[in-house]
Parts: sequence; C-alpha cells; structure tokens
Amino acid sequence: MSIITLTSDFGRLDYRVSAMKGKILSLNPEVNTIDITHDIQAYNLIQTSYIVRNAYKYFPSGTIHIISVDSFFHKSRKNILYKAGGHYFLAADNGLLSLIFFDIKPEAIYEITLNNRFDDIISFTSTDVFVPVAVHLANGGLPEVIGRKIESTKQLLFPKPVYNESEKMIIGEVMYIDNFGNIISNISKDFFETLTKGFASFTIKFRNLSLSKIYSSHTELVVDWERETEYHGQSAAIFNDSDQLELTIYKGSKKNGAKTLFGLNVGENIYIEFF
Repeated sequence: MSIITLTSDFGRLDYRVSAMKGKILSLNPEVNTIDITHDIQAYNLIQTSYIVRNAYKYFPSGTIHIISVDSFFHKSRKNILYKAGGHYFLAADNGLLSLIFFDIKPEAIYEITLNNRFDDIISFTSTDVFVPVAVHLANGGLPEVIGRKIESTKQLLFPKPVYNESEKMIIGEVMYIDNFGNIISNISKDFFETLTKGFASFTIKFRNLSLSKIYSSHTELVVDWERETEYHGQSAAIFNDSDQLELTIYKGSKKNGAKTLFGLNVGENIYIEFF
C-alpha cells in the first residue's frame, strides 16, 4: 500500500487538512495517508526542516511526503519535487528542502509542470498541485510525467555552530523548542566530540546559567527509580535521539519546562567553553 505523509502549518481548526485528505481519497481511496504534524508555526521553515528530517527516515522507502508550509500559490514561484533517500518530497521552492537536505544531495529534482496550463485556476497549491502529483507517484507514475528535471532550487543556509579557536568555545544557537519545552540546539554530538578531545572539562553557558555535564538520555538523570520524584524539575543537558544538544528540565512541560525556566528563544546563542 502506498503511503503519503502530510506536514503543514495549517493547524487543525480550518478546512485545509481535511480538504487535502478528501482530495487524496477522491483520486485513490487505497492510499494510506499519515499526518506528521499540522502544528508548524506559520511559515517556520527551520522548525519544519527539523521535524521532517527526523521523521521521514522511519517511513518505508518510496513514501511520498507533502510539505505544505509557506506553500500558498505564487505564479512566480515554482513547486518542486525532490527524490532523496528513496523518498519523494513535495514543497514550494522556498528553500525548505535545502534545509532538510543540507548535508544530503538529492537523487533528482523536478519542477512540477503538471498544472502549468491552469495557473489561473490554482487556488490552493496543496489540493491543486501537490495532491495530484503525490497520488500519481503513489499509483506508480514516473516523476518525469508531471515535471521536468532541474539542477538547482532556492537555497537557504542551515544555521551551523562554529568553533572559536582563540576562546576555545563552540558558539551554537537554539533552533527548535519541542512540545515538552525542551530546547534543541544546532550543536551535534559529532561536532562536540570532535572538539572535546584533548580538553579535561567543559561548561555549557546560556543566559546567566551554566551546566557542566551532558547526559545520554532524559532517564539517565534518575539513578534510583524509587526516588524518581526527587529529580522532577532538575535541569540538564543531553544529546537527544537526533544527536543534537538539548537543554531540558526532567519531566518538564510547556508550562514548567526548559523554555519557560531558562527563558531561551529560537535564535539565541548557546556556548560550550572548553578547559
């Protein structure tokens, strides 16, 4: 059974998500449609790239991913299809796919030309362009039928951490805040471990706070499960399941998690100083 995933900044209140699903069913009722999320902040491409990049790998090869973020129709903007990692990705040419695949070269890129003759009647890109293309692919159709190969698309630079040699310091930034209020940085485990060799210790600094240890998981904080409640509210740094440095409050939430207690926002700096 073919799978089409849906990711959008549409939210759940309006009709748009249901319209997409209804259009898919009207074209092929056998397609399995899976929601990744529809709670992306409006037009937030960095947030979208983090979520899709970490979700798509769990789906079978050949899955088609519709990404409707900053996707409303403009005659001057292309809609594109990426084939990467054995999957298909549909999005507007707004730089989003370059963020998702900042370190992976796509197997092929297509400009979608399926509806070019009908520009004047495209009112909703997701149902009028993305869904017909996705169902075409789900039915076994070739991408060359709905688009033409192109070499380049709009490129955006994914924010990368830097290492200041003179100060022996990594300078990173907050790139995402999750549903538990955890703060995810752009500092990867590989980048950190490459630089930490040869140093005896380090300190993670943000705002006027600091931490000097990185745990391997949230639950590593708790060494005695019978006394788990004693650890509620403890602050920590971990490398999360995406191998990104994360600032967390044990068993925190949106109301009392790291975002609330540390006061950090997306784009603010996080420093790791080596000694």
